[in-house]
Amino acid sequence: MLSALSPFLRNALVANLSRDALLAMEPETAHRATISALKLGLAPKPDYADAPQLKTSLAGLELSNPIGMAAGFDKNAEVTESLGEMGFGFVEAGTITPKPQDGNPRPRLFRLPEVGGVINRMGFNNEGHAAAHVRLAAHRSKAIVGVNIGANKTSKDFVADYVAGVNRFADIADYLTVNISSPNTPGLRGLQEPEMLERLLGEVLSARAGQRTRVPVFLKIAPDLDEGALDDITRIVLATDLDGMIVSNTTISRSGVEGQPHASETGGLSGKPLFNFSTQKLAQVRLRVGKDFPLIGVGGVHSAQSALAKFDAGANAIQLYSALVFGGLGLFDEIRQGLTQAVRGVKARNIADFVGRSAADWASGKLQI
Repeated sequence: MLSALSPFLRNALVANLSRDALLAMEPETAHRATISALKLGLAPKPDYADAPQLKTSLAGLELSNPIGMAAGFDKNAEVTESLGEMGFGFVEAGTITPKPQDGNPRPRLFRLPEVGGVINRMGFNNEGHAAAHVRLAAHRSKAIVGVNIGANKTSKDFVADYVAGVNRFADIADYLTVNISSPNTPGLRGLQEPEMLERLLGEVLSARAGQRTRVPVFLKIAPDLDEGALDDITRIVLATDLDGMIVSNTTISRSGVEGQPHASETGGLSGKPLFNFSTQKLAQVRLRVGKDFPLIGVGGVHSAQSALAKFDAGANAIQLYSALVFGGLGLFDEIRQGLTQAVRGVKARNIADFVGRSAADWASGKLQI
């Protein structure tokens, strides 16, 4: 029946379903329903092609637009093809660990609707490397597809799990993300410490060097790092041939959500309350790595204005996820249109002209939205 509707009505119906019916469900049930709908092809489709001004080159990857679906949404690489049909320029599947794991006990996902926030303590629940690899091999997406790799909670050697991820997915992923930033796997963020990070990147990049093709590798970091830690991390990163960084994952801070229902739940906070904090960290990283090092900005993007601010702060591309919980899947196209209008409005050649324009002000805290 949906196929008989005009594209406009079909898109409106699906977007409304995402916002209204899904918000009435328990959060994790709603997420599973969304994945199921996407597998059936029930997703908003773009009415027009990406504007040439949105074309983006990122670590050798050519994106039709710089808007990506962040890791955490498609944990098991089930809907990379559908997300590409929606128009995302890139999609990041995962986090995927070598062995399947159930994650933390439910409930483990909580909405903070008054402030547009989400708290999760999922714990890398996923079906493991083998299942995801089979799916990725069977389907090719219009979007660039990255694989976010992680470590099993019970692993005796986290670094070995990341190496296993490189060996498993280097032949099929357009890029890999080394995710050491989740607060929900005990000890994982310890890999951001200098000695452990040097070992991790050394072994991961050595494993990458042994593959038939050179797959770009990004490092995803937490926002809960002081400037001294950022100094250490960026110094180590720039001494390697890592291809880029993703800034940032969820925060353990509850600044701005105090008193909200569920604010006391343990886990990482994402969504709108994270925006200013994560964008400041992004800008601080940009100032440390220079103008040419690829950065993906993620954390709290919830509108075209906030998306543009990520570029101003230093992002070459952006990712979103939590805002879709409240704005529906149609929010993606609102952001895409908004970025196009912003570029055309100042007669810029490309969205790349915006990158880092206000990095110093964002890094110092002078700018917020």
